[in-house]
Amino acid sequence: MAKFECPDCAYIYDENKGAAHEGYPAGTLWAKIPEDFPCPDCFVTEKPDFIAIADDK
Repeated sequence: MAKFECPDCAYIYDENKGAAHEGYPAGTLWAKIPEDFPCPDCFVTEKPDFIAIADDK
């Protein structure tokens, strides 16, 4: 599964972990996250600004 990083604060959305506090359980694919999803840490960046990062297995 993929990971996406906020360029402002380095928060990482990991599809394996989801963002349960925001209502997205573990396993929620990035494609299922709405475009206006704000970064849960800084609230500055929205989904289109996140950067896909390599999954270090």
